[in-house]
Amino acid sequence: MTIATDEAYWQQIAAQYELTQDVVMLDNGYWGSMSKTVLAHYQQQLEVVNRDNAWYARKRFPADFEAARAAAAAALGVGIDELVLTRCATESMQILLAGYNRLQPGDTVLVADIDYDNMITVMRWLEQRRGVQVVSISMPEPFSHDGVLAAYAEAIERHPALKMMLLTHVNHRNGMVLPVAQISQMARARGIDVIVDTAHGFGQLDLTIPDLQVDFAGINLHKWIGAPVGVAAIYIRRGRLADIDAYMGDASGDDISTRVHTGTVNFAAYLTLPVALAAHAQIGVASKQARLQLLRNRWVEPAREIAGIEVLASSDVRLSSAIASFRVKGKTSMADNMALSEQLEAQHGIYVVPRGGLAGGACLRVTPGIFTPPSHLDKLVAALRQIAPVCRSD
Repeated sequence: MTIATDEAYWQQIAAQYELTQDVVMLDNGYWGSMSKTVLAHYQQQLEVVNRDNAWYARKRFPADFEAARAAAAAALGVGIDELVLTRCATESMQILLAGYNRLQPGDTVLVADIDYDNMITVMRWLEQRRGVQVVSISMPEPFSHDGVLAAYAEAIERHPALKMMLLTHVNHRNGMVLPVAQISQMARARGIDVIVDTAHGFGQLDLTIPDLQVDFAGINLHKWIGAPVGVAAIYIRRGRLADIDAYMGDASGDDISTRVHTGTVNFAAYLTLPVALAAHAQIGVASKQARLQLLRNRWVEPAREIAGIEVLASSDVRLSSAIASFRVKGKTSMADNMALSEQLEAQHGIYVVPRGGLAGGACLRVTPGIFTPPSHLDKLVAALRQIAPVCRSD
């Protein structure tokens, strides 16, 4: 028996979490629930910070914060001088994209339909800020490893003025894992920088930041690590700091901390990060990835056989994450999928989230967690078998 199929082991893991019983919760991609141990530590730190107030914040927190940053850097496989903590991946990516200063008027930047909405917004804002042209591409449906690489290779070839690309490591719409390292190699050969959004990558995929072969990355630590909400990071490879502007002209120094200014932070959240990272390491990211892949396939493969259901997921393990999506054939509007989400919750007690933005139309995203029992995915499949005939007769 492999670790992924050891149900007794994963029941022990699930017992470490206090989870809702009100619905079958299949939207575990928004943020990751804290285990009971991590939550207890967070609550303890809240009490300490609340009690000791500014005395703690000014005298002791700076050293504790550096310890948390060092723990994150070690887990990510990067130097502490290459990492700064932020509040969320959106903040991280906004800082990287808006602060990237190597663009000139007339340059081209690239986005794709799988990229996160707010990141696309920032890229389009660069038209005003830097005078660049934004080019958008769409991933093929169904997607394949070679098809995805070909889409980016064609874009690079077609746009000789391309200077920077936004890449989303694991996208929040259908969970496709982008072959970032290969795309980055293609881009680097043409002198093109890539800025990678790995909000959904680190913590559920067995890798470290150097494996992506990128110079800039936005990272989330409260999704798949299970740290408190409000903990994320920016990676800037050593030697590339000058290519990201200091935040709002910060002239206090020349280290990576000047690229972020969050003001007063959630002290307890950062203090809990080392505990969350230790809990994550105790299970092991390879074990997490294997279990999440099993749970994803538990519903994806049966759903492929349901007439009228279009599954947005690849059978290629290189492109697979915990996240996958589906749509009812012909139901491609956001309104259609919002209605179906409400129907699944009201009639079947299953919570999944609608997502728009894909060239092929809106969809419903399904995201199990390491604590999700296989029976919850079976309930989803049973519900899809009931819903599909009704939807097809509309």
